[in-house]
Amino acid sequence: MRLFSVSVVCALAMILSGCGGNGSNSSVNGNWSATLTNIDGSTALAFNLTLTQNSSGAVSVSNLSFTTQTPCFGSGSTGAGTFTLTGTTNGVTTGSLQLTIQSSAANGSNQLTLNGILNGSAGSNTITGTWSLTGTGSGCTGNGNFTMGPA
Repeated sequence: MRLFSVSVVCALAMILSGCGGNGSNSSVNGNWSATLTNIDGSTALAFNLTLTQNSSGAVSVSNLSFTTQTPCFGSGSTGAGTFTLTGTTNGVTTGSLQLTIQSSAANGSNQLTLNGILNGSAGSNTITGTWSLTGTGSGCTGNGNFTMGPA
């Protein structure tokens, strides 16, 4: 009887770990590092930021810091977005992220838009997608691909 009880407990633990209880992240909360590349593969922009998702899926941006030189965004730039969880299967979480970063008034009216897909498992989250930059600042236009990972 004891062997049967131990087997049942182990089976339940394995089932629960397959249902998202294994530490996979079903949100985008945390510190991220992003690299944006132009269509030709060259680096356009890079930045670090902290994302905080609320229960409705809205995402706020804090600690935004560009690690590449850019006249398009200064220290007063802000960001916001949404994250929609698609699901978690076998410990792999997927979802879509839409993020907009707006320049401060001192740097013209520039807007960076990112649309990406989260594909992650415990300790290995990445967001990949496309970006576009529109604005009134000189040289503040472009588009390409991006990758974000934990910072």
